[in-house]
Amino acid sequence: MLHRTREQLDESLDEIRRSPKLAGTVELIARRPAVGEREIVEHARITAEHGLVGDSWHTRKNRKTGTPNPDQQLTLMNARAIAAITPERTEWPKAGDQLYVDLDLGGDNVPPGTRLAIGTAIVVVTAEPHLGCAKFTKQLGADATKWTNSPFGRALNLRGINARVVVDGEVRTGDAIRKL
Repeated sequence: MLHRTREQLDESLDEIRRSPKLAGTVELIARRPAVGEREIVEHARITAEHGLVGDSWHTRKNRKTGTPNPDQQLTLMNARAIAAITPERTEWPKAGDQLYVDLDLGGDNVPPGTRLAIGTAIVVVTAEPHLGCAKFTKQLGADATKWTNSPFGRALNLRGINARVVVDGEVRTGDAIRKL
């Protein structure tokens, strides 16, 4: 896979800023059954106990606490942002997120505490920052990490957001995601 340059990424900002503000769609669902593994699924159950069922979140230990961090239970990334980084949907899971959605995830639109209905589940956006890391850089390139972690990238949450499940439910590719 060729990595996009910073200039190519910057050209996509207008399209990303056109993301729906109130309601959009779930474009892709990916599970991480083990570290380094990704599975694209059409349907998933989301629970407060396990996050996205079949994902390894509930077994991953937080460096600070030694237990899974409920504020990092579910990660969402703007589908237009990941499409700018890599247009091939089959490559999107390399970013490491579970839900890729066509919704404005910028801090002004969905600040921490915002509740989102995703399929029949409800999640709350947490304050835990979601930033590009060494794994993201290895998979998608240094320019993608610098772009998502830049001041405008952080304001738009181009790398995505963290959320925790507050109402268990089902989600399918194509389902609505909406602000409550």
